[in-house]
Amino acid sequence: MRTYFYLIQIILSLTLIVVILLSSKGGGLSSIFGGGGGIYKTRRGAEKVLFQAAIILSVLFLLTSLLSVILFK
Repeated sequence: MRTYFYLIQIILSLTLIVVILLSSKGGGLSSIFGGGGGIYKTRRGAEKVLFQAAIILSVLFLLTSLLSVILFK
């Protein structure tokens, strides 16, 4: 059973990494020097799905991590 928890954690962490990398915007160096602007923009379409997936995956990863610590002391 311990192996399954570790396997689930590895899959969740890799999926979370991919989702975060896909959702990050490549603003380049312009945002460093003030060119990014402070305009509020709502998330739509794929960006919204990736944002929600990142939240869900991070919560699942947290829960599996806590469960593995509690169950396998």
